[in-house]
Amino acid sequence: MTFVVTENCIKCKFTDCVDVCPVDCFHEGPNFLVIDPDECIDCTLCEPECPAEAIYSEDELPEGQEAFIKLNAELAKSWPIITDVGDPLEDAEEWNGKEGKLELLEK
Repeated sequence: MTFVVTENCIKCKFTDCVDVCPVDCFHEGPNFLVIDPDECIDCTLCEPECPAEAIYSEDELPEGQEAFIKLNAELAKSWPIITDVGDPLEDAEEWNGKEGKLELLEK
């Protein structure tokens, strides 16, 4: 089992989760973060730190978010590891909670 970053992170990219990860499994893209499933140790520390509530255990993904399991695994292979907290995207609060953001994902 691993944890998965889901759709609500798109266009928000809060990085509070990165600071608590003991194994540096987060990877950063232009407007989204992903978790490398091969590095995640299921410690659960990141889930409560996400202001967008976008991180779930793969066993507890909300309906319709299952595609993010594969997406996290794929993008983690090509995106750089992020280990430091940074500023969220400028309009993150405006995007937080909006649905239908998958088409806005920048790879």
